[in-house]
Amino acid sequence: MHLAVLGINHKTAPVELREKVSLDGEKCGVLSQKLLDSAGVLEAVPLSTCNRTEIYVVVSRPETGNREVLAALAHLAGVDREELEDSSYYYEGESAVRHLYKVAGSLDSLVVGEAQILGQIKAAYHDAHARETTSVLLNRLFRHSLEVGKRVRTETAIGENPVSVSSVAVEMAKKVFDNLEGRTVMLLGAGKMGELTATHLLSHGISSIMVGNRTFSRAEEMADRFNGQAIRFDDLADYLPLADIVISSTGAPHYVLRKGQVEKAMRQRHNKPIFFIDIAVPRDIDPGVNDVYNAFLYDIDDLNEVAEANAVARRKEAQKAEKIIGEEVLNFTQWLSSLDVVPTITALRQLVEEIKEAEVARALSKFNGDLSEEDRNRIEAMASGIVNKILHSPTVELKRASNERGGYLYVESMRRLFKLNGHKKLARPTEEVSRVDELEPPREEVSGAGEPERPREEMAGSGGSDRDE
Repeated sequence: MHLAVLGINHKTAPVELREKVSLDGEKCGVLSQKLLDSAGVLEAVPLSTCNRTEIYVVVSRPETGNREVLAALAHLAGVDREELEDSSYYYEGESAVRHLYKVAGSLDSLVVGEAQILGQIKAAYHDAHARETTSVLLNRLFRHSLEVGKRVRTETAIGENPVSVSSVAVEMAKKVFDNLEGRTVMLLGAGKMGELTATHLLSHGISSIMVGNRTFSRAEEMADRFNGQAIRFDDLADYLPLADIVISSTGAPHYVLRKGQVEKAMRQRHNKPIFFIDIAVPRDIDPGVNDVYNAFLYDIDDLNEVAEANAVARRKEAQKAEKIIGEEVLNFTQWLSSLDVVPTITALRQLVEEIKEAEVARALSKFNGDLSEEDRNRIEAMASGIVNKILHSPTVELKRASNERGGYLYVESMRRLFKLNGHKKLARPTEEVSRVDELEPPREEVSGAGEPERPREEMAGSGGSDRDE
């Protein structure tokens, strides 16, 4: 079993490619099932935000993950496999764990320190868990990643003066208009991103907010909170001439504003400028809008300049976060090593041997020295024979299961049933027992264990699934 992640993000691919491989809930389910139906993938959790699409998997062979996931994602997105491969990254083992922890700690975000990503990870894991595409490894990995993200925000100042893509968008709007007092803003999308954007805008003097959303009742709710006006999506073109700034972050799979609509609105405004910020992936606004006179369109990739300045300001806190992540990666990899079959067999053997020796000593002490050396040897031999017969079948089954899909579930169950967790720390297996097929039923004695998590445990609650990161 091997952990791996394949993905693309704002560092490796332009928004034109990221929007093609962006995954909604339905596509996440389709992709996960396709992967699990393949020969080598045992678990899968897709994570898709405006800045990344990543698929975390547990595979039976390292080479399986890259090949299977890349092919499945390219096919589902309808993109050329070579193009996707050139813009993707693939991490295995400890590197995959470290990458997820950096994502959870917002160190890999467009805006370092933003808070939305933790909720997105939580929602992605919750959805995968509900689809039953996770088990012991990814359950533990994702639950631990949430703890890591919270620890980073608690123990560093990386989240102080909260910054998000929405606040960066507002800063960019201020550069275009100098100040925002008296301006009218149209928000497209009434999710968490829209709410954050509205909050930032009002703090900078915006006088009027229009809120458009596919579900009109959601638009009304947000408009009421900000003393704004709700508009129906079908009426966007009628209200567009009134907007100085348009910020869009819907979950639509297609453009919600097209070049022709903007051209018409500009004529009605007598070519007064409109500033468009498209934060969505897939994009909400037709890129052709940039060709319209006095229409200024910026997408998610255009926010990099402001985001880079933020990253420099938070570099010291990011270094503290990296140290925390290093500690937590070590904790996880130590736990992961405890799921190996050989350490589990030897830990079980040692536990039972300790019990046997204690019980034999207790029994012999009751004879007050009346037994001969030969009789003592017979009793000890009988106890050893019982131990060997009891452990023979579990040992054989664990060795067999190690070569089967999901075999580590047997290992996890064995460790929990016999309370092997924390039973002295495991030494590295000797060369004689370094391979499962070389370890005969109970023989070698090596100590201990790690601390595996309970399989298939439900995570309490779910986070927001905003597109923003």
